[in-house]
Amino acid sequence: MNTITAGGIAVHCSHDEIVDISTLIPHPRNPHQHPDKQIQLLARIIQYQGWRTPITVSIQSGYIVRGHGRLLAALYLDVGQVPIDCQNYSSEEDEYADLIADNRIAELAVMDPTLLAEILEDLQASELDLDLTGYNAEEFADIVKQFSIPDQEFPEYDESVADTVKKVTCPQCGHEFPV
Repeated sequence: MNTITAGGIAVHCSHDEIVDISTLIPHPRNPHQHPDKQIQLLARIIQYQGWRTPITVSIQSGYIVRGHGRLLAALYLDVGQVPIDCQNYSSEEDEYADLIADNRIAELAVMDPTLLAEILEDLQASELDLDLTGYNAEEFADIVKQFSIPDQEFPEYDESVADTVKKVTCPQCGHEFPV
């Protein structure tokens, strides 16, 4: 099986085409800012994972609508090509709405810290560079320490307790249910 690449990096996402990054035009009204630290981390993730999400380009305006950070990461990596997805927005307003919603929706997500700690503990036992999770070593250790659930010994089930539980019998099927 041939692996598709863009700029020498494997492409694992659906996309419409692979284009030269010099043809892409960032949206001049993009309100999202991307600090260098974020771009460097994103570049490392793309280099390790490959392209998992294409850059979205509006057919109407020709501007990038989603993926400004991915473009900056590609520039940081000095790759010449990226995968893109071309979108046909019905209006300029729809394009702006998607431009804004792309990052805002992610901001509204809520992380389950206990599940996160569990996954991070699993990753800690692997060979994976833990920085690729987006958490630095200090944040990583703090989450695991604060939200890990210690292994617990549960008492043996005592069948004698079952006899003390009140039960009600269903008049139709005769099954007994604890109350």
